[in-house]
Amino acid sequence: MRLILAALSACAVLMLGACSSLLPRGQARTDRPWATFDQAHAAFASIQPYKTRVEDLRKLGIDPFVTPNVAILSYADILRDLVPPSGNHFALDPGIRDCLQHQNACKGYSIDQSHVDHKRVGSFWLDFLDFRRRTITSGWRFKMLMLVVDDRVVYKIWSGQPDISEVQSTANPLGPLQGFGESALGRF
Repeated sequence: MRLILAALSACAVLMLGACSSLLPRGQARTDRPWATFDQAHAAFASIQPYKTRVEDLRKLGIDPFVTPNVAILSYADILRDLVPPSGNHFALDPGIRDCLQHQNACKGYSIDQSHVDHKRVGSFWLDFLDFRRRTITSGWRFKMLMLVVDDRVVYKIWSGQPDISEVQSTANPLGPLQGFGESALGRF
């Protein structure tokens, strides 16, 4: 009998520690035309205001009709996003001022590229039974905004996160019963 109990205990321990490949994984990717943050930043760096043309942007992979996640901004979008409510145009970059002067001849390209991975790690059974969950998030994000007047880039700016690294852990000592008290009290 002791031998059977020892074997069952060993199997239970192995089952609680194994099967991490059964844990959920996820990805959020928009990394076309660039596979890395550095590639996206290099493309941005090669754009020169008042020199780079729309044709040059297409060669860099920036074409709102081909490249995913490139938004075309109207004059109204540009006003809303780049002009302060006070309407003080003196503090604006010359490229923004040129865009405002040309109104409908100006359009913006907003590019939001990212590659974010979510991976749950640890014991499948502890995760499945809601005792302990740990999720590791990694990746990068890159945003770029350009203003184009008469087929020529007049303004550019970027922002982003070169290295995303997050760890989220939750522990429920009662496992699947943890939320039972809250749901039972909610009925009354």
